Amino acid sequence: MSYRCEACGNKTRFDVIETKRVRAFHHYSLGGEDTIESEEILDATIEKIVCRWCGSSDSIVTEDASADLGSAIAAEEKA
Repeated sequence: MSYRCEACGNKTRFDVIETKRVRAFHHYSLGGEDTIESEEILDATIEKIVCRWCGSSDSIVTEDASADLGSAIAAEEKA
């Protein structure tokens, strides 16, 4: 999945604000240094997406990345 801003056409730069609930395995060294060795996302909710180019948050749409790839391949085959 990817995002596109319908206000300015941006497809590459977005601030995504989300809340996640995770289960993480923390491994502490004897010196007290923490390393997260694995993380499982139990729940994730996207609260807001803001375009970095124009600042719009109400013009953001989601796009299926595989559909974009399919369109690119079809265009290439026609050429």
